[in-house]
Amino acid sequence: MRISPEKPVDRLEVPLKKNERIDDLQRNHYRIIQDSEGFCFGMDAVLLSGFARAEKKDRVLDLGTGTGIIPILMTAKTEASYFTGLEIQSESADMARRSVRLNHLENKIGIVTGDIREAVSLFGAASFDVVTCNPPYMTEHHGLINPKAPKAIARHELLCTLEDVIEQSSRLLKPGGNFYMVHRPFRLADIMVLLRQYRLEPKELKLVHPYADREPSMVLIRANRGGKSRMRVGKPLIIYKEPGIYTDEICDIYGY
Repeated sequence: MRISPEKPVDRLEVPLKKNERIDDLQRNHYRIIQDSEGFCFGMDAVLLSGFARAEKKDRVLDLGTGTGIIPILMTAKTEASYFTGLEIQSESADMARRSVRLNHLENKIGIVTGDIREAVSLFGAASFDVVTCNPPYMTEHHGLINPKAPKAIARHELLCTLEDVIEQSSRLLKPGGNFYMVHRPFRLADIMVLLRQYRLEPKELKLVHPYADREPSMVLIRANRGGKSRMRVGKPLIIYKEPGIYTDEICDIYGY
């Protein structure tokens, strides 16, 4: 839901740029700045924020945070001590910082502009209890690449690969730390091979279906650094009861 323009105080404190808008996140009165001409967050990010867990003293890193949607939502849903969002696109990182200010979360969330492939150099090995990521799903060989850079970078592995994400996450996590990711089912074989290769043991998997009688369109995964071999496949998550009507579980995740 879009915030009405009768909020001049927010616009003065956190100025908006051309094509930007403020959206209501339905959680703790939190809002987020997005560019209507750029890449806006989707349901996958919201579902990941509902799937990922963090304890009271945990430090959480979100790789490729975009406009900061996952740290902001997880601040509302968990008691983790601090969130860091890493984003390579300076325009998105700037929007994320302004959204953090908009929600007065400066003491809970920090946004860093940088490359996922250099994350360990930026933060140090074994620095986080939890790492989350909603990475690009497509390789450069999958489908048409959007000519607008922000959308292309968000959707295709142009600036980092699945292996980059998993390799860096393994090194960033403390022993016993958890890695949470949302991806597409057609990449599951690649995901499982890479997780094992980098000592992130798959522990939990949940498939997301648009309707109960349709094949899954997303997969939510938790892997544990150095964990023992045993994976739980959870109950499928169904998005729609019927066209345009969310299931109760989806409404709960969104906070409706």
